[in-house]
Amino acid sequence: MTHAFPTLLAFIGSPGPMEMLIIGIVAILLFGNRLPSVMRSLGRGFVEFKRGLSGIEDEIERAVHDTPSTPSTSYTPAEETTQEASAPKFEPPPEEKPEKAEA
Repeated sequence: MTHAFPTLLAFIGSPGPMEMLIIGIVAILLFGNRLPSVMRSLGRGFVEFKRGLSGIEDEIERAVHDTPSTPSTSYTPAEETTQEASAPKFEPPPEEKPEKAEA
């Protein structure tokens, strides 16, 4: 019975004019005179989302089509310089001889 829900949704389809009218009435009842500001905020959010997507698409297009002509500096292992560690060397503390207790 777990597969019955997706097949039920397949028969529902898209909302028709009557369902859209009911959804509109419910929206007016819920939001009242705030409805224009709510719709404006939704529109701004949608536009911002589209702007972000187009920005990402442009960035991908630039990355795909722009190929570096010649590297400014080439790396060769002979030019690599190595440095020794600058941390001080560990020296253990000198051991103290235990004094004999006089009894």
